[in-house]
Amino acid sequence: MVGSGRTTPMVAVMMGGPSAEREVSLSSGRECAAALRDAGYRVVEIDAGPDLCAQLQDISPDVVFNALHGRWGEDGCVQGLLEWLRIPYTHSGVLSSALAMDKERTKSAYRAAGLPVVASLLAPRETVRKRHVMTPPYVVKPNNEGSSVGVYLVQEAANGPPQLSDEMPETVMVEAYVPGRELTTSVMGDRALTVTDILTDGWYDYDAKYKPGGSRHVVPADVPKDIFDACLAHALRAHDVLGCRGLSRTDFRWDETRGPDGLVLLETNTQPGMTPTSLSPEQAQAAGISFPDLVRWMVEDASCDR
Repeated sequence: MVGSGRTTPMVAVMMGGPSAEREVSLSSGRECAAALRDAGYRVVEIDAGPDLCAQLQDISPDVVFNALHGRWGEDGCVQGLLEWLRIPYTHSGVLSSALAMDKERTKSAYRAAGLPVVASLLAPRETVRKRHVMTPPYVVKPNNEGSSVGVYLVQEAANGPPQLSDEMPETVMVEAYVPGRELTTSVMGDRALTVTDILTDGWYDYDAKYKPGGSRHVVPADVPKDIFDACLAHALRAHDVLGCRGLSRTDFRWDETRGPDGLVLLETNTQPGMTPTSLSPEQAQAAGISFPDLVRWMVEDASCDR
């Protein structure tokens, strides 16, 4: 067991933080803290702020369970701090966290590995406001956010370009829209767990992801075996190519009218949500792994050396 020789290891659950995904992170963190207590650990909850380094030095935990989402928490920044402090932490390391958070660089890594992706480009926010930089339908989103924060769907019949919020970054990703089904696969270490088919009444946006009843999950997905197996293989390959460790989740779109050619990877999340409506804990449960067992495994897998 990870620890410094104490009978019962102390785990600091790091949550909250300053990103646009703060509320989701708080929900994830509270769920994980409760499960870790059930699993027998001593747990301290930390709302990550400017004094994070001092808090960690005062607490001196055996392990940090990183339940942060979004910028600073899953883009390599806090991972670098934990490496400096030599505190083992859950999920991916500095390089893979930074790489996976940058959607365009993630796609470059996918392409180099022969994984299927959809056409995309980076463009200035002001340019995207003034004209279509890609033939509709297309999607506009920040290049380095998650949880569908700041996502605009531009329909084929759109009268003009999207009027992006001033809160959008100066450079955004514009991505060809892929019709069809939303599929996702979690990887736990060297094992792809299963495939989920995500059903919604509309776009799989922030509310659909996190509000009760916002979406319905079919686990395991009722899709042809070749598609199911391809999702498992692609997710595991993406996990390895990006250098992930611990738990990751890769999202897909599948245009079933095109068969296997209609399956594309969208992105890999190095710190999947751990809320009551989150996909990865649900997939683990479907694979026979309880939530306390999942978080226990994540703590045992924690490291600051790989």
